[in-house]
Amino acid sequence: MTRELLIFRHGKSDRGVPSDDYHRPLKDGGKRDAQRVGVWLAQQGLVPDHVISSPAERALVSAQKACKAMGLYAGKISRDRRVYEAELNSLLEVLGECPDSSRRVMLVGHNPGLEGLLTYLADGELPVADNGKLLPTAAIARFIMPEQWAGLSEGCASLIALMRPRQLPKKFPFPDYTGTVLRDRPAYYYTQSSVIPYRMRNGNPEILVILSSQKKHFVVPKGIKDPGLSPQDSAAKEAWEEAGVEGKVMDPAMGCYRYEKWGSICTVDVYAMEVTAVVPEHEWQESHRGREWVSPEEAMTRLKQKELAPMVRALAEKLRAD
Repeated sequence: MTRELLIFRHGKSDRGVPSDDYHRPLKDGGKRDAQRVGVWLAQQGLVPDHVISSPAERALVSAQKACKAMGLYAGKISRDRRVYEAELNSLLEVLGECPDSSRRVMLVGHNPGLEGLLTYLADGELPVADNGKLLPTAAIARFIMPEQWAGLSEGCASLIALMRPRQLPKKFPFPDYTGTVLRDRPAYYYTQSSVIPYRMRNGNPEILVILSSQKKHFVVPKGIKDPGLSPQDSAAKEAWEEAGVEGKVMDPAMGCYRYEKWGSICTVDVYAMEVTAVVPEHEWQESHRGREWVSPEEAMTRLKQKELAPMVRALAEKLRAD
């Protein structure tokens, strides 16, 4: 069995944000570079079947962005603390534990560890960029590997490609990685899902509204549909993160609406969600937003997205009838 290894360094991080090294976030440009790498991998037919990432924020988010851009479910990324600040022996140990069934592995981490691994594995001279950097941020190296992941010796692998982000197109193909239309974000960004969270209180329906991330207006949970998740599961994930609630997402969708963003049109499927649990404030990821239970009539007037009003009305009528 031919095996391949993809060595992917995280995207450019934001050193201007007060944070320790482990929690340092990616810059927006670093996120886009990671997504461009994911699209390139999909276009080349190089989607990995096993992904290992350092759990440090800039590496893990890079792995997630790249995986989503190539259509993989980011929840299956294996997080391994040994990859963070790893020396060569630690990285070889991590690779040695890869499943025998894995044909193509992507390892996402940091320098100088990844450059050391790249130099160790390569059986020939390595292409250094004009600026003297071997593996700059968001660069990815592709190796043909020996038959076993364990016991990798020096010079045992053949370097097939070393792709740096400046070599990749700035825009993203649509409606998928084979498309000819170009957009500002990866194709999956434009398919979204949302929930209208509700509960019954003394025989009357109530709707949960939350403030937008900038606290400018009222919304209901909405987000990009994650590759690998159904629209309902993706919407439930947004409800957990944005509103701090869990519940049953009803099928089919109540309706959909469209809005303009990222230079094109996003389509949002909207589902009703019966809330069964409310996360305590201290456990709610985005508690800065604020949340409030209101009557359907008040929700219709408060929500910024006016297309939601008839859906809220129809939901209230159905609940009252039931």
